[in-house]
Amino acid sequence: MQRPGVRRLMVFSGSANEELAAEVAKLLDIELGGVERSKFANGEIYVRYTESVRGADCFVIQSHSDPVNFHIMEQLIMVDALKRASAKRITAVVPFYGYARQDKKAQPREPISAKMMGDLFLAAGADRIAAVDLHTGQIQGFTDAPFDSLTAMPLFEEYLVDKLDGPITFVSPDSGGVKRATRFASHIDAEVAFVYKRRRSDVRNEVNAEWVVGDVEGRHCVIVDDMIDTAGTAVASAELVLKRGALSVMVLATHGILSPPAVERLAGAPFSEIIITNTLPVTAEALTLPNLTVLSIAPVVAGTIEAIFNDLSVSELFKGENT
Repeated sequence: MQRPGVRRLMVFSGSANEELAAEVAKLLDIELGGVERSKFANGEIYVRYTESVRGADCFVIQSHSDPVNFHIMEQLIMVDALKRASAKRITAVVPFYGYARQDKKAQPREPISAKMMGDLFLAAGADRIAAVDLHTGQIQGFTDAPFDSLTAMPLFEEYLVDKLDGPITFVSPDSGGVKRATRFASHIDAEVAFVYKRRRSDVRNEVNAEWVVGDVEGRHCVIVDDMIDTAGTAVASAELVLKRGALSVMVLATHGILSPPAVERLAGAPFSEIIITNTLPVTAEALTLPNLTVLSIAPVVAGTIEAIFNDLSVSELFKGENT
């Protein structure tokens, strides 16, 4: 008996960002796979696929948005169900990877939760993980399975090319993001600067911007970060570079987490424009910001899924900028 050589691509969505998953499926010219999702009375998650996945190359798209722990658990259960239903290969596609900020021990007796996340996906049955703009690249090495790091940089560059005019400086809001700012500057012929900040160890999401290293006076500044959470870092950095003589300041970040009081802070901040992507669902409150621009990450995700399915290079999609 001869085995058919037909390969099947199947894409499924968790409940966190179904709009993004639907856009990805449309770009791939396929329908999202059928999933029945519900909760037991005590909050436990139930998942069942409504069609056969046996022998299929399956991709589960889920952003780890609020409530973060629920959406992580839902994706893990979806992966487990695919494994038990004999899917040939399972890729967890995570536009926003939860717990990525906990990638090292900054103090004694702290967890390295980003490592634990990778272990959970592998234990559930994932053969591969793909995430967009990780907080730090080292997270790729936390698992023994292939881990594709995607980046929204091409989207931002395409958008900015007609937006920027005059002397430009890309500003990292901390020393750890200088490499990211440098990559942008190398493509757009700009200078690089970074803000030295002091973060309180006893309080989460509280930052003091101290001083700027680099040339910002008389220049248009673009603050570049991987995420905007409560917006404390972004706003403090913007105020500081303007105080140091910047002509204007805008901010771009891949992940618009926008936890309270982010929208309130951004509404009163001196940004000419706030640019994010839809790796996370954007709230109605955030959409009231008149200077907010949301770029779709769907082409990046769809291109990566197509490359993985066809066993092609993912890094070639980003010209090596995704490492």
